[in-house]
Amino acid sequence: MGHGHAHGHAHGHHHHHAADATALPAAFDTSVPDEELTEDQRSRRSLLRRAGLLGAGLAAGSVLGQGAAAPAYASPSRRASGGPGGFLWLSGDHHIHTQYSDDGKYRVGDQVRQGARHGLDWLVITDHGNETHARIGVEKVNPDIKEARDTYDDTLVFQGLEWNIPGAEHATVFVHPGKNEVAVLKEFETSYDGRVKNANDSTPTNEALAVAGLQFLSEQVQRRKVKDALMLANHPARRGIDSPHEIRGWRDATPESHRIAVGFEGAPGHQASGIPTPLGVGRARGIYDNNPSANSFAGYPLESYRTWGGFDWMTATVGGLWDSLLAEGKPWWITANSDSHQVYADTTVRGGPDSDFTVNGKHTDPVYGGKVDLAQSDYWPGQYSRTHVGAENFSYAAVMDGIRAGRIWVDHGRLISGLDVRLAGGSRWATLGGALHVKKGTKVTLTVDVSLAGGPNWAGFVPKVARVDVIQGDVTGAVSDRDTFTAPTARVVQSYEVGKSTGTVRLTYSLGTVDRPLYVRLRGSDGNRSATGLMGAAVDPNGPALDVVGDADPWRDLWFYSNPVWVLPT
Repeated sequence: MGHGHAHGHAHGHHHHHAADATALPAAFDTSVPDEELTEDQRSRRSLLRRAGLLGAGLAAGSVLGQGAAAPAYASPSRRASGGPGGFLWLSGDHHIHTQYSDDGKYRVGDQVRQGARHGLDWLVITDHGNETHARIGVEKVNPDIKEARDTYDDTLVFQGLEWNIPGAEHATVFVHPGKNEVAVLKEFETSYDGRVKNANDSTPTNEALAVAGLQFLSEQVQRRKVKDALMLANHPARRGIDSPHEIRGWRDATPESHRIAVGFEGAPGHQASGIPTPLGVGRARGIYDNNPSANSFAGYPLESYRTWGGFDWMTATVGGLWDSLLAEGKPWWITANSDSHQVYADTTVRGGPDSDFTVNGKHTDPVYGGKVDLAQSDYWPGQYSRTHVGAENFSYAAVMDGIRAGRIWVDHGRLISGLDVRLAGGSRWATLGGALHVKKGTKVTLTVDVSLAGGPNWAGFVPKVARVDVIQGDVTGAVSDRDTFTAPTARVVQSYEVGKSTGTVRLTYSLGTVDRPLYVRLRGSDGNRSATGLMGAAVDPNGPALDVVGDADPWRDLWFYSNPVWVLPT
């Protein structure tokens, strides 16, 4: 890759705003000496070096070369350009709160600084949708976001909001930066936010309003008001109010060329909430300690209201809701994020008694509080949860394209450093989010390279992968009942015990001669807590265990998950 952009915080802050597809962040650019980097950039380079992700290893996470097939439902523009050079794997977090949230505390710069310190390349500021935010907050936060973009020039900072989905839960909504980012978000929030419009109950009218909101965003892209917009549902099973038909409705609300709703949090934030007392708040991981209400979908079991190995029930259950969506052969991706509001073991408090959010649209700046706060549930962005996106270059558009294309894997506690997934048959191959098009009867092989942890995580230890599972399911087409949340063919087809703790492990699995459409996805664990899956041992003999409310230290139960790859024989 070429270089040629300026480095450092004192100059040249706009390489990621331009259309330069060859620019690299300074920490990645080995032509820049260590001594010319800022402290944050040196820290990030150290992380990359330990993980073996500098220089030739930059694209080790995964590549989609010229021989790979783009998904049948994806635009050809989503394919990698540049041949075998591969993708730049960028770690990020799309669910972050600041003092512009009624329950937040930190400045935008605080969250971006911490994200950069913890190795993230992109972040989305997602303050809560409400009357005050819609009236003044969405505008007032924008200068702070622009300042952070200039100050942290190796970090992409998106403006978004946490949408109160009419009739359902919350979601991240964000747009490509540009002159209309505030105007589009403000109009969207004013017209389609469930809290602003008093449209929280699970009614057909409110569900229709949610679909209309997604269609509004699609229209803004088509009219070129903004270059792009995306929606990802947050903590989808937390209260049981995101019904299967609503999720399908969001997914199908907009044309494939302008798909807005692309996935949900496979793992929620608030992971520190499971740390037991007296060292923690002693609640449920993700604050998943709810029970059914009048607005909940009646078909969900009680187990769905808890996390499993820190992951949402919709994702963690093999043969469950996520698999039922994938079995339709349509894209629906998972992410993992901090939902950072107030950080566990931090020492700051909101700044003073004049913090009138309703009047000011923000809380006053945080100040030193004089003690370590163990009663909070969150981590800094990148400290525990990471979403890794395969991008064609270091730019806002490339990150959004990578998310839409499903080139995503997620991990907790830095369990692994990289993941290369290739599904090959004949002369073709595809990677995460892609589809391999082959003739019926072609022999297909899955090859997985797992880059093991290259150093200690933020809890101070080097995590070790004990097991990697391959999960496979048939593509059976659109469901007749849109409230379906099971996929009877999905199961763990192969498990690998990992016998080493450093370097890279290569795993291969033969799918045999493929005569029907199917998909595979991956999951890995540190092996500390496992249990038979909800669908039985024949489906998932060693899945994540139900997290214990009040006793679920997140650092002692680490997992990674990948998005799927399809095989579509003809």
